[in-house]
Amino acid sequence: VQLQASGGGLVQAGGSLRLSCAASGRTFSNYNMGWFRQAPGKERLFITGITWSGDMTYYADSVKGRFTISRDNAKNTVYLQMNSLNPEDTAIYYCAADRYSRGTWYYARPHEYDYWGQGTQVTVSS
Repeated sequence: VQLQASGGGLVQAGGSLRLSCAASGRTFSNYNMGWFRQAPGKERLFITGITWSGDMTYYADSVKGRFTISRDNAKNTVYLQMNSLNPEDTAIYYCAADRYSRGTWYYARPHEYDYWGQGTQVTVSS
């Protein structure tokens, strides 16, 4: 599956952005989806994940209550609504797809994911 992330940009602290990740090439609803971010000089970190059906979502503590993940399987797209942004949220944001399989989904582990988008830059100014 090919993933195309968009919606990044420059925003002031306290502002909001909505990222989108459009998928193509495979059956989107067969995939659990995640968002990760990577700041300069740091490792890629899990932000949030959503199951293939959208019935379960997971969040890192750092974004809980501020970010919301959602998906529209009819549009082959997953979204990340980001509110109350602060400079620590500055990073490149990546979407990723993990083909659904039975058993425990280790959504926070980058190597669990099969496909990655190219990333979109989010910069929050103070």
